[in-house]
Amino acid sequence: MNYIKHLTGFFDKVINDHTLNPTHISLYIALFQFWNCNRFRNPISISRDEVMRISKISSKATYHKCLKNLHALGYIKYEPSYNPYKGSLVHLFNFSENLKPKPKNSKVIKQVTDKSYTSTGTSPEQAEVSYINSINNTNKLNNSNVSKQSPDSKNEALDLKKEDNTKQKKLRKKNKSMDMPTEQELLKYFQEQNFPELEAKKFFNYFSSNGWLVGGKTPMANWKAAAQNWMINSANFNAQHHNNTDTTPTIRPNNLNTATNKNYAEPL
Repeated sequence: MNYIKHLTGFFDKVINDHTLNPTHISLYIALFQFWNCNRFRNPISISRDEVMRISKISSKATYHKCLKNLHALGYIKYEPSYNPYKGSLVHLFNFSENLKPKPKNSKVIKQVTDKSYTSTGTSPEQAEVSYINSINNTNKLNNSNVSKQSPDSKNEALDLKKEDNTKQKKLRKKNKSMDMPTEQELLKYFQEQNFPELEAKKFFNYFSSNGWLVGGKTPMANWKAAAQNWMINSANFNAQHHNNTDTTPTIRPNNLNTATNKNYAEPL
């Protein structure tokens, strides 16, 4: 009894049988395990509780329904005992004989069971089993789409980057054409507003480095209004920082009260 060929024949039969559901297959695999333990001798005596535990079927009604369906469809021969002290009998059929020869153009995997080969280069005991995942058109199509789309996506990213850089350059050129203040004009304006010269230098260095763009994107329309906002934000920041330093207590490490001549051999 070749159980690999048997299971292959069973699943070939299941593929074309649309009346079965996963519970039927689970029940049959549990019965197959009993048959395997009985060295593939018919019939086998089964216990309902044991078969339900192995097949993970929790409903007795489902168990009996699936068992009768397998019997009616010709997968097994079920002989109920109707005696709680005597197990029911089940005959399992050998499906390895129902295997159909594979066509020559089908993709197969040759499982070599013997190291001896004939003069034609094939083993006398080779089982040809169809390989389901040998041709996966969906994965190949997805891979081809990814390979085709990857250059396009890279080109789109480069185009967007170039477009953004072009916009930034245009904004900077536009701002250069506008009358922007010099450093001396800013220092004079901040002095008139009774504001430190250091803030004027910060303002000038910041906006002159980014092309006089507000938020890095919008051209500055009125530098005096922007300077006023800078002063307000700076004053609020300094006031908040001053309040935090006043309310936050300073934590200083305390000196440890230990003597240099302490005897650590004494008990605590």
